[in-house]
Amino acid sequence: MAKPLPPRYTIAELAREFELTPRAIRFYEEAGLLQPEREGRQRVYSQGDRTRLKLTQRGKRLGLSLAEIKELVTMYESPRDTAPQLRRFLDVLGAHRRDIEERMAELQTTLDEIGGYEAEARALLAKQGAREAR
Repeated sequence: MAKPLPPRYTIAELAREFELTPRAIRFYEEAGLLQPEREGRQRVYSQGDRTRLKLTQRGKRLGLSLAEIKELVTMYESPRDTAPQLRRFLDVLGAHRRDIEERMAELQTTLDEIGGYEAEARALLAKQGAREAR
C-alpha cells in the first residue's frame, strides 16, 4: 500500500489561511523563513513551511524583529538539546519585554503630561468664561 503524501500548500492557500497577501509570503521566502519547492512556475509549500509561517506570525504579534524570528524559527527546527534553545528564547523574550515596558513608561509619562495640559487649558477656559459672564 502506498504511503500517503505529506500535505502541500499553494501560496494562495497559505495566504488565505494566515490572512496574508501572497507578496508577504514571498517576502518571508526572500528572508529565508520559507523554502517552497517548485512545480513548474508554481510554489509548493510543505507542512514545515506552514509551521514556520505560523511561528513567524506569532513572532510578529509579539513584536519581534524578523532577525529574531528567523533565529527562533531556526532553533525550533534544530534537533539539538532544547535547553540552550529555550534559554535563548527566554533571553529574546526578556529583552523584548524590557523594551516594551520602557516604551509603556515613556507613553505613560506623555499621557500624564497631556492630562496636565488639558487640565490647565480647561482651567483657563473656565476662568475666561467667568470673566466674560461679568
